[in-house]
Amino acid sequence: LASGRLDNAEKSLMNLVAIGLYSDGTANGGKQIDGLAAAVPDDPTTGTYGGINRALWPFWQPKKYSGVTDGGAAVSASNIIQYMNRLIRLISIGNAEGKPDLIVADNNFYSFFVEAMQSIQRVTKENSAMANAGFENLEYQGIPVIPDGNIGGGAGTNHMWFLNTNYLFFRPHAQRNFVPSDKITSINQDATVQYLLWAGNLTCSGQRYQGVLIA
Repeated sequence: LASGRLDNAEKSLMNLVAIGLYSDGTANGGKQIDGLAAAVPDDPTTGTYGGINRALWPFWQPKKYSGVTDGGAAVSASNIIQYMNRLIRLISIGNAEGKPDLIVADNNFYSFFVEAMQSIQRVTKENSAMANAGFENLEYQGIPVIPDGNIGGGAGTNHMWFLNTNYLFFRPHAQRNFVPSDKITSINQDATVQYLLWAGNLTCSGQRYQGVLIA
């Protein structure tokens, strides 16, 4: 019974970690993961990240592109490609390591992207067979584009992150990476308790290479 409960707890904890990867780190009394909403926020000119004040140090500011305020219209299937192009140019610097290598979208923006791609049938040769079955694997300018429904729980809807993973790191604690604790016996009842432990954070060493597209 305990083994089954631990398996269920691990699945639940994985879901919490997945949601936390998109969060701003303020939930659970500030113990939540400092996710993408903290590393690449909707307003990148404010706040302190990694001990550096973005308002004082512009080099530490990621980029955001808002369809409404920067593009003149809310993001839709008819303009999302244009907005993606603009944001990619903002965060691409120098060689290949200075360009995004992963795009993660919530369900809304991914749907806009798929509709835009279907209208022009732009697929990679390697993925052509899968594309004919419904565009499961998509790339844009050689960058994989993936949907993740967890974004809505961690950062709200209408987000598409353009990430350079050369400067983005998921760092679980070596001794707290889904590790079960020793069983603890109660002193006043016939019962035992066992914890499933996780600790860690998401860190970023190159803020200027990250970007987010918002409504």
